[in-house]
Amino acid sequence: MPLIEPGHKAPAFSLNDQHGKTHRLADYAGTPVVLYFYPKDDTPGCTAESCAFRDNLPKFKAGKAAVLGVSILDEQSKAAFAEKYDLTFPLLADKDHAVAEAYGAWQERSMYGRTFMGVARTTYLIGADGKVARRWDKVKVDGHAEEVLEAVRAL
Repeated sequence: MPLIEPGHKAPAFSLNDQHGKTHRLADYAGTPVVLYFYPKDDTPGCTAESCAFRDNLPKFKAGKAAVLGVSILDEQSKAAFAEKYDLTFPLLADKDHAVAEAYGAWQERSMYGRTFMGVARTTYLIGADGKVARRWDKVKVDGHAEEVLEAVRAL
């Protein structure tokens, strides 16, 4: 599936977090949502990105925005990752990568000359109206959470 363009309705989803609680996009109606897709729990880049969102969480909450991380590993992996780094926001388990596909974040990737399908680091800011307000592709971790925070403040 292609990436979702700003101005288009964000695809609905229903995924469990690290505590087994189900989160649906509809649960956040009327609230801006930062939905960031990351490749894998407890890897250097994904840890740095998640910790940056954690460190800025009070500022996101002040902007009345929810932060949700999504990757393909299961709830147990998410629970261990959240516990290890004190990640207090929902980390959603997209085990069959259906949500990553719906958002266009499931892409062909390559590493060490090997090509495979995986999650591309992609972030969406979904407005209170349920439409994509902004999208970041091929995210570079340094400064990303702060850039997303500025976009939340601009809503």
